Amino acid sequence: MRQDQFEALQARGEQLVDVFLSESDPTKWPGHGIAPAAMEKTTRGDRYWCKKDAVATLACAQRIFNLVQVIRERSIPPSPPKPEGEEAVEDSLDAEVAAAEKEAQRLLDDVQRGARKAAFDKHVHKKA
Repeated sequence: MRQDQFEALQARGEQLVDVFLSESDPTKWPGHGIAPAAMEKTTRGDRYWCKKDAVATLACAQRIFNLVQVIRERSIPPSPPKPEGEEAVEDSLDAEVAAAEKEAQRLLDDVQRGARKAAFDKHVHKKA
């Protein structure tokens, strides 16, 4: 996609958000201030149509912004591959961290289990 097309796409998305803000204003919908039970069938239908139209405008804007995001992500150059030794060191560090976290969780569980048992014994057996 050319840069001018990309910029036009972004501008269109912003225009659609402006339109959505206008269309989604409930004070501009037919039957504003009237209870739904008091509305005529055509007024209720027109009000419903206005809501659907606002949602459709927002959906269109969202698709444009999603497309813009995809284009941005594809335009970012990939990071250069890491040397093999550096990747191995990083993997071993990740493994060490995971093992340390697992051991810490085991120790924490042991301490908590002991505290729960002591509280239970104190409550049930009146032990100190």
